[in-house]
Amino acid sequence: MSSVMDGAGVFDRSRDVIADHFDVIRATEGAVQDNLDLLVPIEKAWQPTDYLPDLESDNWRQQLEAFRQTASAISDELLVVLVGDMVTEEALPSYSVSLNGLVQDDEGTSPAPWARWLRGWTAEENRHGDLLNAYLRLTGRVDMRAVERTVHALIANGFNPKSRADPYNLLIYTSFQERATRISHSNVGKMASREGDANLARICALIASDEARHEAFYTRIMGTVLEHDPAGGILAFRSMLRGLITMPGKFMDDGRDADVFDHFAVVAQRVNVYTVCDYASIIEHLVTTWNIAGRAVTGTAAQAQDELCRQAERYERLADRMAATLERQPRVAFRWIRDRTA
Repeated sequence: MSSVMDGAGVFDRSRDVIADHFDVIRATEGAVQDNLDLLVPIEKAWQPTDYLPDLESDNWRQQLEAFRQTASAISDELLVVLVGDMVTEEALPSYSVSLNGLVQDDEGTSPAPWARWLRGWTAEENRHGDLLNAYLRLTGRVDMRAVERTVHALIANGFNPKSRADPYNLLIYTSFQERATRISHSNVGKMASREGDANLARICALIASDEARHEAFYTRIMGTVLEHDPAGGILAFRSMLRGLITMPGKFMDDGRDADVFDHFAVVAQRVNVYTVCDYASIIEHLVTTWNIAGRAVTGTAAQAQDELCRQAERYERLADRMAATLERQPRVAFRWIRDRTA
């Protein structure tokens, strides 16, 4: 009986903590309003067709031929990383639904700042998957049905940021992931430039620029949360890092390789698109940006504060060992690139 009661007590305390966290989220409405200018007005926003061959023009064949010619230069490793990034972007509906916990928008058209941000963020993010999908389709370099099947499966399989219904955790996760996707897209663009595809380089730089604005929003709002509740914010940050923040495409499935996400992540690490060092750098950046070391906290929050300030160094120590381990792993065949290895 006592163990049942103890469990119920823990549950009740957890529920009370989450309720308190939602009160703080509601108190951030002013900060959200102040940062809505991080969304680009629709009339000024880029659209996918701006960066693709114009199939309505008289010289569309020449445009498409030139487009495909530059794309023919990119490596299979880059293609695999690009497909993995595109699949992740295409699963936006799952991420948008998950973030609904931050808003009160029962009708779907609320003028409240949080609701306006989430709709605007979703609209901007939606273009990323559209553009990368069209790029890959027009290149003729990948098995688009296998890619489409992976997108379908990822959305159906869902998305678990391990937030445990806590809005602080959602903000921390999104701050981390927006920076991670910015790094990934930026590095793919640089790799594409080195391999001779200026079109892809431009596309990835464009998407990375969007991710930088989105990162700024979520990071600023979590900073506001920490001003209201430093102890709660620090404990949530430690909790998320202890669970290891994984990319949102974790549950992708190409219909044959149950570990396709892990294999994609290995290629991304091997070609230096997204590495353990990047993971460490994001932790260090957030710890610094949120002034974790300077927050006046005591007790368990102070212990978490100390742990957070040492986390980046811990991952940096793992980086060389992990890179060496990955280099010894055999290349695998990817259905996305018609069973070529990467």
